[in-house]
Amino acid sequence: MTSAESRAGVRRRASLSKPVADLLTYLVLITGALLTLGPFALSFMTAFKSPLQFASEPSLNLPNPVTTENFTTLFSGDYSFISPIAVTAQVVVVILAGQLIFSIMAAYAFAKLRFAGRDALFWLYLATLMIPQVVIVIPLYTMMVQTGLRNSFWALVLPFLFGSPYAVFLLREHFRSIPDDLIDAARIDGAGDWRILWQIVAPMSRGIIATLAIITVVTHWNNFMWPLIITTGRDWQVITVATANLQSQYNANWTLVMAATTVAMAPLLVIFAIFQRTIVNSISLTGFK
Repeated sequence: MTSAESRAGVRRRASLSKPVADLLTYLVLITGALLTLGPFALSFMTAFKSPLQFASEPSLNLPNPVTTENFTTLFSGDYSFISPIAVTAQVVVVILAGQLIFSIMAAYAFAKLRFAGRDALFWLYLATLMIPQVVIVIPLYTMMVQTGLRNSFWALVLPFLFGSPYAVFLLREHFRSIPDDLIDAARIDGAGDWRILWQIVAPMSRGIIATLAIITVVTHWNNFMWPLIITTGRDWQVITVATANLQSQYNANWTLVMAATTVAMAPLLVIFAIFQRTIVNSISLTGFK
């Protein structure tokens, strides 16, 4: 066999193996999509079934007929879901405002201001990312009890209000990419650091700030452990704790529980639908996989 025939055989085998490789790739992707989206689809379908249909038919059957009785019960029954949604929305809005304001200021200081021990302080602050949240739960709980803030709105927001190491790190790395010449020119024109930050640096960083805002909203909308520990009763119950309590209270009525889960997921789906381009861009900005 000549070398030309050998090369032709290699090309034929490569051309035959490519469709097989593509097929295997698509099979893996489809399997991953089904495993990821399947629980959400099952939850959504169950929310629109009656308890009788859920108990008597396979779980994968479509709702027939479609009923909104579970949502009506959820919002008008003894266990109203309106209050947890309102509390969660308030908590997320306040935390989001605090995270953005204080993280932006801290990141600017670490990126563009010069002071003694700046880098050492930054890396020491960043090292707190290595500490698991469960380690600081007891000290935080003790502080809230001693200050009389347990089972209050401020107990829910204060531990997260003044920025976070991840947010400061994310913004600092972006701020460092802004040319110093631009900031020096603004100083020559008489602008102070406060004006430079909010009129030059922040507007130039809309993309990364929007990314941080989305991450913050999703994280604290889904926060469960701290609200479960620091609050009791229904007054300051967030949506994740309310859903968990609903599951324990009505463990036989899974259609009602799935309705609550669907309601809890709905705002995040709306956020994704509106800001999907920003979320996709955030993957490259943050390095998330």
